[in-house]
Amino acid sequence: MTVEIDSNSGFCFGVVTAIKKAEEELDNSGQLYCLGDIVHNAGEVERLCGKGLQTITHDDLSRLKDVKVLLRAHGEPPQTYTTAAKNNVEIIDATCPVVLQLQRRIKKAYDEGVETEKNGGEKPLIVIYGKNGHAEVNGLVGQTNGEAVVIQDLDGISSLDLSRDILLYSQTTKSLEGFRHVVEEIKRRKTEGKFEYFDTICRQVSNRMEKMREFARNHEAVVFVSGAKSSNGKVLFEKCLEVNPRTYLISEESQLNPEWVSGVETVGICGATSTPLWLMERVAERIRSYGEDSPR
Repeated sequence: MTVEIDSNSGFCFGVVTAIKKAEEELDNSGQLYCLGDIVHNAGEVERLCGKGLQTITHDDLSRLKDVKVLLRAHGEPPQTYTTAAKNNVEIIDATCPVVLQLQRRIKKAYDEGVETEKNGGEKPLIVIYGKNGHAEVNGLVGQTNGEAVVIQDLDGISSLDLSRDILLYSQTTKSLEGFRHVVEEIKRRKTEGKFEYFDTICRQVSNRMEKMREFARNHEAVVFVSGAKSSNGKVLFEKCLEVNPRTYLISEESQLNPEWVSGVETVGICGATSTPLWLMERVAERIRSYGEDSPR
């Protein structure tokens, strides 16, 4: 049995940077706080916790003083920086550059809308296609003083006031296909006012989808490794499953079932942008051991 790890899987640039910054600080001081899980993968979080990383909530941040806190790749709303400054908290900012650019675009659009309103006009409705409550989305909504509307799918369009001018953006890790469907449906329903949309999906993520689908097609069975909290993982897993019904989702090697790969000659291992290579390698080793244990 041949077991292959997809070379396009694993940490994206933003996650790599965040983990590198965390490890550098931990090597220097042995202690660092991180606002939320540094990555949506329990195994990697546990590994870094063993080095001294402590995950905190926003409530914890409001009580901490005179410490260092890492902001992960997802980004944060302006209020987080205000709280940190008030408490003399030193921020180690690992916000992904793609997310940071999107935050600035949304903030600029919102500020321009506020000026329009001051001059007697109506500010446009800022809409974000993304997952409600996701850390990145919370950071984006925060750029609009909490006024942006989040829609998760086509059903969310019904909640929009389509008579207003609309500016549509996307969470960086959403499906490009899903975004296009939302754009077309708003176009179809909207009969008045302007509608502008901005494809703000990270190409490092979106380009993975077709490559991963091709990888899944080329293997008899596929094991997709992803943390339970990973939105990106759910999207990529579904894309693999569409082209290969023998695709299985796990978060660690202990969840493997030998029957999944029984009788197959090729097995592919894929992962989300939050899945560490060391975890995919463990999964691959476990699967290879099934072949070694089978009767010859």
